[in-house]
Amino acid sequence: MTAEPSPAVAGRQREAPAAAYACARPDFVPTINGIALAEAPAFKKPPGGAPANVVVGIARLGGSSAFIGKVGEDEFGYMFADILKQNNVNNEGMRFDPGARTALAFVTLKKNGQHKFMFYRNPSADMLLQESELDLDLIKKAKIFHYGSISLITEPCKSAHIASTKVAKDAGVLLSYDPNLRLPLWPSGESAREGILSIWDTTDIIKISEEEIEFLTKGEDPYDDNVVRKLYHKNLKLLPVTEGPDGCRYYTKEFSGKVKGLKVDPMDTTGAGDAFVAGVLSKLAEDLSLLQDEKRLREALSFANACGAITVTERGAIPALPTREAVMDALLKTVA
Repeated sequence: MTAEPSPAVAGRQREAPAAAYACARPDFVPTINGIALAEAPAFKKPPGGAPANVVVGIARLGGSSAFIGKVGEDEFGYMFADILKQNNVNNEGMRFDPGARTALAFVTLKKNGQHKFMFYRNPSADMLLQESELDLDLIKKAKIFHYGSISLITEPCKSAHIASTKVAKDAGVLLSYDPNLRLPLWPSGESAREGILSIWDTTDIIKISEEEIEFLTKGEDPYDDNVVRKLYHKNLKLLPVTEGPDGCRYYTKEFSGKVKGLKVDPMDTTGAGDAFVAGVLSKLAEDLSLLQDEKRLREALSFANACGAITVTERGAIPALPTREAVMDALLKTVA
């Protein structure tokens, strides 16, 4: 199931050290990899949606989190609310629209587990979240507020997104952004680039992929540090670049480097980046000072890499998100 055009919250109090604004939806994932969507004999329907994955990931890792967003007043919407609750995510910020359906996404999986999405949202409930429906107290309680770019595509959720980040910023909450490029949802490539960059300079942490660097810089080399530094704005505290099985690079004002990933046999890469973000934010929610300590930051990023690696070994995003114990076991095995 998917929830995306809404943010997520990680919080200052136990209720929500992390919060997210995002859409929530079911992801229909084929039971067999490497075939066309129309040829799939059956589908699983694990819940998903990038910021929703992040808040569940944080909760699985032992943190506290909350979700803010909108679903349809339908079976998928109530299913999603129940799944958040079962995973110890505060879902008080969810709203139910009686006139629009919960978003759906169908996922095509290649043999190597890489994915492609086909979305059903014309419009879906997540696109209709209004500023007046935001749970501002949840946002203000958070230590970290996480969101993507899909909620910037249409109104009224675009205005709700911008308003929620302003409330968070004014309350001293750390802002975390994963552009999570989904080109088919935007009117054009240029509108996607413009929309993603429209909130770039307001954010404290931005997680980005090689593909997104290439897109945002109009084809420049995503492996060139000078190219990546063009995307680094003066108020940014951390810019991690995920590289799949190769781990990640990281950039701060003071230092930069690379942290290797874990090698696994991938089944489905859906949610790997969200698991990585959950790993990073869960560590930051515990102690923001690690942003100034390169050794501890590298440890946190190694933890996040393991979160992403474990997630790709199962189908679907939320069902595959790891516990803290599973991540620590995986890291110990790499040392042994």
